[in-house]
Amino acid sequence: MLINFFAGLFLVYCAMSALCLGIKRHYKNVWKREPLPYVCATLRVAGWLLLGVGFMACVSSWGWAMGPIGWLGQISLTGLLLVMSLPYRPKLALTLPVVTSPVWLIAWALI
Repeated sequence: MLINFFAGLFLVYCAMSALCLGIKRHYKNVWKREPLPYVCATLRVAGWLLLGVGFMACVSSWGWAMGPIGWLGQISLTGLLLVMSLPYRPKLALTLPVVTSPVWLIAWALI
């Protein structure tokens, strides 16, 4: 149960990071170059898909009664974390999911 919570939190953080990088201004701030148009579109689609997978993780963790509410709380939490960290450490804030993704996905698959 607890691993589903953290997997949902991780997936929502990855989704918010992808949606953030889908905006040209944030992409340029992190990578110091202009993004290609298809890169922004791909990041936006990946962000929305990851939000859906995070929703499924929250529902599997808490059930249909509390899962959507927990999912909205996780979106708020990760959004606040990104808003607070992007101005100071943008590269760290947006590459953290890439570094930790194998650990969380393997743990989620084993449960």
